[in-house]
Amino acid sequence: MKLNEGIIYNVDNNVPLHKNPYRYGSVKFFEYFNHLRKLKLESVSDELGYFLKSDIGKVGMYEGKAVLLDFPMLVEAEYKGRKVQLNKPKRGGAKKFYVYVKNKIGKVIKVLFGAKGGGGKLAVKLKDPKARKQFSDRHDCPNKKDKTKAGYWSCALPRYAKSLGLSGGGRFW
Repeated sequence: MKLNEGIIYNVDNNVPLHKNPYRYGSVKFFEYFNHLRKLKLESVSDELGYFLKSDIGKVGMYEGKAVLLDFPMLVEAEYKGRKVQLNKPKRGGAKKFYVYVKNKIGKVIKVLFGAKGGGGKLAVKLKDPKARKQFSDRHDCPNKKDKTKAGYWSCALPRYAKSLGLSGGGRFW
């Protein structure tokens, strides 16, 4: 059996196996846990054991539709009386981009990020490796974890490049 790239990455970089390297909710995210289950590891950490014993990544049928099991994720929510998609950046608003997220108490908030007023001639330079590295270093992108902050979404922007109509993609760091 060929090893999953994410597992190889974590082992090579001394990252605990319970820290899935793929974007939360992506196909690769689920494949990662399913592949770990197939390896039937003899000794695992409590954190990894929790995931392997769960049904995360498994699919079941409900009313004739395939649904993910044990993956709590709210994709749609309500903000000021209207339905919005969570964790999906969009163009526009008072800044160049915005996204709706849930804060720690479960309230849906709107996070604005990017240059004020759309930035005029300021461009997102995703295709320029030097500019990407400088941006990542300047904003400390690898350590941005809080989805309720503009900095997190600015650093995550390359992941959503295609849906925002930007060329390039990937990660800043």
